Amino acid sequence: MSGEGDNGGSAAPPALEWRFSQVFGERTAGEEVQEVDIISAIEFDTTGDHLATGDRGGRVVLFERTNMKHNGCRKELESTDCPTSSHPEFHYKTEFQSHEPEFDYLKSLEIEEKINKIRWCQSANGSLFLLSTNDKTIKLWKVQEKKVKKICDMNIDPSNTSANGSVPSTLTYTKQCLPNGDCSKGSRDFLNNDFPLPSGGIPSLRLPVVVSSDETSLAARCRRIYAHAHDYHINSISNNSDGETFISADDLRINLWNLDVSNQSFNIVDVKPTNMEDLTEVITSAEFHPTHCNLLAYSSSKGSIRLIDLRKSALCDTHTQLFEVHEAPGSRSFFTEIIASISDIKFSKGGRHILSRDYMTLKLWDINMDSGPVATFPVHEYLRPKLCDLYENDSIFDKFECCLSGDGLRVATGSYSNLFRIFGCAAGSTEATTLESSKNPMRKQVQTPSKPSRSLTSLTRAVRNGPDSPGIDSNGHAFDFTTKLLHLAWHPTENSIACAAANSLYMYYA
Repeated sequence: MSGEGDNGGSAAPPALEWRFSQVFGERTAGEEVQEVDIISAIEFDTTGDHLATGDRGGRVVLFERTNMKHNGCRKELESTDCPTSSHPEFHYKTEFQSHEPEFDYLKSLEIEEKINKIRWCQSANGSLFLLSTNDKTIKLWKVQEKKVKKICDMNIDPSNTSANGSVPSTLTYTKQCLPNGDCSKGSRDFLNNDFPLPSGGIPSLRLPVVVSSDETSLAARCRRIYAHAHDYHINSISNNSDGETFISADDLRINLWNLDVSNQSFNIVDVKPTNMEDLTEVITSAEFHPTHCNLLAYSSSKGSIRLIDLRKSALCDTHTQLFEVHEAPGSRSFFTEIIASISDIKFSKGGRHILSRDYMTLKLWDINMDSGPVATFPVHEYLRPKLCDLYENDSIFDKFECCLSGDGLRVATGSYSNLFRIFGCAAGSTEATTLESSKNPMRKQVQTPSKPSRSLTSLTRAVRNGPDSPGIDSNGHAFDFTTKLLHLAWHPTENSIACAAANSLYMYYA
């Protein structure tokens, strides 16, 4: 496999050399991370000029690219023989509170404010639009620059101010009115003698006027709220290529929404059995095809991916294609289904391939070939002997995300000890790079043991406390299962990766 098609036997591209670019929210040594500050979602927009992150405190933070893709004038670029070495650099743009903690009184259930997913929508008229969701409620946000309005054209001379630099207080005019409505020449009482009254009085009264200035400020406004459509926790949202609709998925259902209609959605996938005791798998992730508005894929806890076509029926109970790995006879164990559960899927830019992440591996699928994955990349194979320990401390249920490069030549996913791995998926490529989310991403990893923090567990399983010792990889390096890199995103057009390590956002380029 190479990119979106076949390289025809051409040589695989060389491995990339990754460098540190930026960090936002870097922690100092010994600094304790607040739970609400931990990043829980990352997403680039389609242009790559904007980046959004969400955290467990319900906030969305936006970053904007400071340098354009082609810096300098045309003559300067043409005069140099070597290509520009410019890489994406971002600066903080704005932030807003997307979700607040809620309480469902009918079910006696607390609803966390944590942002589960962020998806960018099409921009319009210079405004940015994005969807954000917590466990139950999806919101459409509009972020735009507004001109600051100021008051001008007043009677008071701006140059004539009081001692403290403020505009003098308004004068009061006391009138003695007669029964017929006429007024005498009552006394004028000036509360502030700093205000000079022109000789002969004020000829005309000019009312203050509100005008727009050249200054601008960013404002985030919630345009739509899509609520009360999911009985279970929302794990995915995905925009359709038609620019008008999107889907939201929970454990048992996938709903189709129109961006302009917030009080109605259509259920298109329902895997809930009549008897819940017959439930064997749940939906773990869902995503629309990037170019075909009628196609979408969703993954399950059994390790399968289903491709469905919305043109076939209103309720897509049957799939168009099924992608799954068949078990070898006699290889099944207690952990087989747990580690096979897919935590994330992503379409490639052209839609030809699907990347999936389960606990042990990354798998790349060709949608035209459902016999098996075209490539499998081992991520946690060294942890196979420690599955019992991972089950005891709940690490085996961690949900790692995955991403593809814009050219489809590489894939990436996170791991423990704040590490992430990049694999080349072109034909003949042997690229496999391990990086640390720090200012020195290529350094050797030797982690010191640390006591694990309590992990969040689902309601369907018990909380188990495991040993305090970290894992050991195949090179003898200690791995800390409490520091995990779950969320990362690849720039849509360039070799640049943004990843989250607790409350810190790291960016790298090649």
